[in-house]
Amino acid sequence: MKRNDVIEMFTRLREFNPQPTTELDYTTPFELLVAVILSAQATDVGVNKATRRLYPIANTPQAILDLGEEGFKRHIASIGLFNAKAKNVIATCRILVDQHGGEVPREREALEALPGVGRKTANVILNTAFGEPTIAVDTHIFRVANRTGLAKGKNVREVEDKLLRVVPAEFRQDAHHWLILHGRYVCKARKPDCPTCLIRDLCSYRHKTVGPMPTTPA
Repeated sequence: MKRNDVIEMFTRLREFNPQPTTELDYTTPFELLVAVILSAQATDVGVNKATRRLYPIANTPQAILDLGEEGFKRHIASIGLFNAKAKNVIATCRILVDQHGGEVPREREALEALPGVGRKTANVILNTAFGEPTIAVDTHIFRVANRTGLAKGKNVREVEDKLLRVVPAEFRQDAHHWLILHGRYVCKARKPDCPTCLIRDLCSYRHKTVGPMPTTPA
């Protein structure tokens, strides 16, 4: 995608949604961290249902440790892979208490050392909780970046590195959220909703679904 088209793409996405954010419910970096760990292969809606019950009871590392693994499981049993996720969250809470004073670290290396936290989750925390201009690449962003021609790559790290190069600095802070929401609701996996897409004319995808062009926001 040409640089002018990249700028136009993000300008339109910003006009449509000036303040994008995650759809996971949270009020602290720790609540976001737990929610992101729980969201692997699960929907944000499902995670939010569980954390709305959990966080009024336990929303700090020590409070979750006090619940114990079995007690914690009871609060997240509706989420897929809850047994493995419970082990990771409990182990993460122990590290946060023992090594970080109960606080979520702001350093990538420390975040990625936590059980259940990989590069994508670390990027989400750095960007959404701490305001770092990182771009976490999930399946939605991987798809959008490749389909549109914004940042083509064979794997998520390649796409991430390209996005950090091609997305102008003024858009980088919110790019993750614009792209994930676009992939979740418009540029969907099985059948992209091209007729409603704000950036259809900028996109290089060769198999666009048909329909009238939408009007761009005023």
